[in-house]
Amino acid sequence: MIRAGIVGATGYTGVELLRLLLAHPGAEPAVVTSRGNAGERLDAMFPNLRGHTDLAFTEPDPGRLAECDVVFFATPHGVAHAMAGELLSRGTRVIDLSADFRIRDAELWSRWYGQPHGAPELLDQAVYGLPEINRARIPDARLIAVPGCYPTAVSLGFIPLLEAGLVDAAHLVADAKSGVSGAGRKAQVGMLLCEASENFKAYGVAGHRHLPEILQTLGDVAGTTPGLTFVPHLLPMIRGIEASLYAVLKDMDTDLQGIFEQRYAAEPFVDVMPPGSHPETRSVRGTNRCRIAVHRPQGGDTAVVLSVIDNLVKGASGQAVQNMNLMFGLPETAGLDGIAVLP
Repeated sequence: MIRAGIVGATGYTGVELLRLLLAHPGAEPAVVTSRGNAGERLDAMFPNLRGHTDLAFTEPDPGRLAECDVVFFATPHGVAHAMAGELLSRGTRVIDLSADFRIRDAELWSRWYGQPHGAPELLDQAVYGLPEINRARIPDARLIAVPGCYPTAVSLGFIPLLEAGLVDAAHLVADAKSGVSGAGRKAQVGMLLCEASENFKAYGVAGHRHLPEILQTLGDVAGTTPGLTFVPHLLPMIRGIEASLYAVLKDMDTDLQGIFEQRYAAEPFVDVMPPGSHPETRSVRGTNRCRIAVHRPQGGDTAVVLSVIDNLVKGASGQAVQNMNLMFGLPETAGLDGIAVLP
């Protein structure tokens, strides 16, 4: 049984990670830390865990965490910088759900996150944990950078088009929308019920922190840095991301449906839907699945890709567990084959 530690488990990605690990057939949470809630039982904060664990939060002690086989960081940016190096030196593998190791350029990371990168010496070790493009590298990785939620939905939608060189990579558009849980579990005026309910708005149009991550990923696939207009929006719902993606085709005779079906035929967590489909966020709620549909409106020169995920699962904690499964030689779908909850 894999012994897992979780640093910073009081947020939404933390409790989602606990939910998945407590039901996992080959792993269990052994150490769960929180400076502000040390001594408090997990199920006192998260009543959905009652009857599933007797664990309490503890102070983040590197010695205790190093006794785990793997440590997950479900923390704000900058925290993993300070602790990951010591854990790695003691032989513990690290899966970071924050943005600390996603961007390979330390200076670029600093510009977008407003502080110096705290562990640039570890960047060469970090493997970007999107299994659909990096599966071969993940089993041997010591440090995994779990992709962000928007980058996951957007990248999975564009990858087949860019890999095959089917579209003009200089003029891509990603119109993406997220539920409120994507902003985290913190007090913030814009996230209050009276502010977010029955409301719909764009934000970060001038530049969102996920943009350089998306550009890096798509650049690796395309072989050149693409041109991308990325506009995120806030939806008045708790979970889910829908990304509507637009790209201009180079060849009007391209079989888009066939290309997407072939590219993702062996992917356990990407579902290419039948022609004419419109994937819904509720169809992936609580699951590690990305559902995709591809269209070419009016038979024109624009490919439209619709991509939906649960931002807390495939966009965060579920993808982290998927990486853990690959790292430790478990079936990739272990603990992740649940069915979405409807309605």
